[in-house]
Amino acid sequence: MSTNEKIRVDKYLWAIRVFKTRSQASDACDGGKVKLNGNTVKAAKPVAIGDKFEVKTEARKWVIEVVGLIANRVAYTEAVKYYVDNTPDEDKLAPAFIPSVFQTGKRQTKIGRPTKKDRRSLDDFMGPEE
Repeated sequence: MSTNEKIRVDKYLWAIRVFKTRSQASDACDGGKVKLNGNTVKAAKPVAIGDKFEVKTEARKWVIEVVGLIANRVAYTEAVKYYVDNTPDEDKLAPAFIPSVFQTGKRQTKIGRPTKKDRRSLDDFMGPEE
C-alpha cells in the first residue's frame, strides 16, 4: 500500500484486529474511546505513520503506535507488523470485567421453577390423589 493513501481510523483499527467489526471500531470512536495524542478522534480521521492511539475496548486498554498502513483485514500474524503495542504491562494483565455471579445460562439449583424430576418426587411424596 502506498504511503500517500488515506486510511480511516475505524478501518485501520478493524484491520489490525483491535476490534472485531468495523462498526464496533466506529462506535468506539464516536463514544470517545479512541484518542490520538490525548484528544478524541472521529472515525473518518485519516491515520498517518507515527500516530499514537489510546484505545479502550471491553477486554483491555491499548496504547499503539502506527508503523504501517493497512486497509484490509489480514491474519493476526500479518496485522501485528503494522503497529507497535506500547501498552503498560498492568493494563495488559488487567482482568476483563468479572461479573459478581457467574452465569452459565443454566438454572441455578433450588431457585425458580421445579424441574420435572422435582415435580415427580413431590408427587411421590404427596401420594396418590383421591
